[in-house]
Amino acid sequence: MTDEQARHHRTAEALRAGLDHVRAAPADGGRVELLVVRPASGERRELAEAPVDLDLGMVGDTWIERGSRRSPDGGPDPDAQVTVMSSRAAGLMAGPRERWSLAGDQVYLDLDLSPDNLPTGTVLVIGDVQLEVTATPHTGCARFAERFGTDALRLTAAPEGRALRLRGINTRVVVGGTMRVGDVVEVRRPAP
Repeated sequence: MTDEQARHHRTAEALRAGLDHVRAAPADGGRVELLVVRPASGERRELAEAPVDLDLGMVGDTWIERGSRRSPDGGPDPDAQVTVMSSRAAGLMAGPRERWSLAGDQVYLDLDLSPDNLPTGTVLVIGDVQLEVTATPHTGCARFAERFGTDALRLTAAPEGRALRLRGINTRVVVGGTMRVGDVVEVRRPAP
């Protein structure tokens, strides 16, 4: 860990103090705050608009090349095609906006990502793209702890962190197209 990374690590108390701001995210009509592709391991490229393909996920991202322990054949997990994180949670854990992309997610939304608001099967309509929330859990890793601190990683795994999905959600593409920073998110929840 570099001194720069350690400087941005927040204490458990500071993280918990910011949870009310995350809870106050809109349930409907949120906005796209940031779009990111990962062209290679450890690299991030922020985009103003992102083409999304039914088979490839976000064009320019290496998701299709990455294997998954969850896939029977070790190939990419179709239920983790596009990862989404709350922009409020990213700000809480990462600090300045220029550090958000270090989380490794692709789409950052000002939207309540909790399971109560976005149950499995919910479709997020962003521009002409449709992403379906999957049941595949999105969890933190050693790199997340290195970048944001062990207190941040622990909070994502704690009951209140899971209830807010602080680490984000996994989605799969059901309709490809283009999404842009600033797009309003339409939430289509599954029938009860």
